[in-house]
Amino acid sequence: MFVDSHCHINFEGLAERMPDVLAKMREHQVTHALCVSVDFETLPSVLALAEAHENIYASVGVHPDHEDAKEPSVAELVELASHPKVVAIGETGLDYYRLEGRTIADMEWQRERFRTHIRAAHATGKPLIVHTRSSAEDTLRIMEEEHASVPGGVMHCFTEPWSVAAPALAQNFYISLSGIVTFKNAKDVHDVARRVPLERLLIETDSPYLAPVPYRGKPNEPAYVSYVGRFIAQLRELPDEALAQATTDNFFRLFKIARPEAGE
Repeated sequence: MFVDSHCHINFEGLAERMPDVLAKMREHQVTHALCVSVDFETLPSVLALAEAHENIYASVGVHPDHEDAKEPSVAELVELASHPKVVAIGETGLDYYRLEGRTIADMEWQRERFRTHIRAAHATGKPLIVHTRSSAEDTLRIMEEEHASVPGGVMHCFTEPWSVAAPALAQNFYISLSGIVTFKNAKDVHDVARRVPLERLLIETDSPYLAPVPYRGKPNEPAYVSYVGRFIAQLRELPDEALAQATTDNFFRLFKIARPEAGE
């Protein structure tokens, strides 16, 4: 069985066809999914899905790309994270990909937002979901300065080389790989997929984005995390079942979720 450790099934294109999304998960042996928050404005839809479905979990956070979103405080994040289905803080982090004429110095608001989330993770004891794009050096530096190694977390949709993965692992973070790993030209991601310790590896879709081969270019959904898992199993020369079991165990361990009993 597989688990989708990061998706956005509250987004348009997935939310309105939830019965089909859940049915396809069952068809592809995807048992659970974590629906990740990107801002406070859409958080109610994330929580509603988690409340309605036993196998869907939620996070609370404000994405670094959402500049105009309501700015979170530590106290607000802590309060929202008390919801029984919220298992993580984020997604949070840094994204310098679209500076649009600004300098990296101008992105201090992102760095302060990231620090706020790390402090909320400390206060709640819940792991962080970290997004980093074109910003690895600052991301790792802030994680170290804010002692993000406790409670740790996951570097989601990881696309950086091993030189970034290694210090993230040293800071008690897991590495989560998306459908990008199935792309032929994703050589850095292939290398990381082979080298990450199996006990620190997660898989995800980031749906509705980044559908894996053979669905590349089409809308993504949690069922397709099975293709991510099977591709990594081939890279590592492991049976599909071993990769599925390890990444599923890692999901429940990282997010401190009680394992369902067999048959549930």
